[in-house]
Amino acid sequence: MEKSFDQIDRSLLRALQRDARLSQRELADIVGLSQNACWRRLKTLYESGLIEGHTIRLDPARLGLNLTVFVMIRTRHHSKDWLQNFRQEVSAIPNVIDFYRVAGDYDYMLKVVAEDMNAFDRVYQRLIEKIDLDTVTSYMTMEAIADSRDLPI
Repeated sequence: MEKSFDQIDRSLLRALQRDARLSQRELADIVGLSQNACWRRLKTLYESGLIEGHTIRLDPARLGLNLTVFVMIRTRHHSKDWLQNFRQEVSAIPNVIDFYRVAGDYDYMLKVVAEDMNAFDRVYQRLIEKIDLDTVTSYMTMEAIADSRDLPI
């Protein structure tokens, strides 16, 4: 059963989503707790699995990853073996940064980052070379309006 969490826990989680580098003293000040009480709450949040680690956000453009593409995939195959192979092959492509099974007209959606169209084409060629797919439709983005937003807690 999920642990219920209160407004103080929510405040801690919101602060950590904005800046995971905050010290326990800074977090305690933000939520109005003593440092020890803050530490106990953080420990509980980690143990519950609600917090899965610490990450940083990188600027794709500054890394030369100027193209973001959403790739929609439809397949005729739905066997366990095909799915295992598909997941393995897609997960091995470093440019695929998000990977979902979806409902609707398509079966899977990938978020791919690449330097440019030629680099994306290499990702696409690798994808279709290794896996039997029915339909692959790619949507090139022009602008990220809201990307990597914090969870609404």
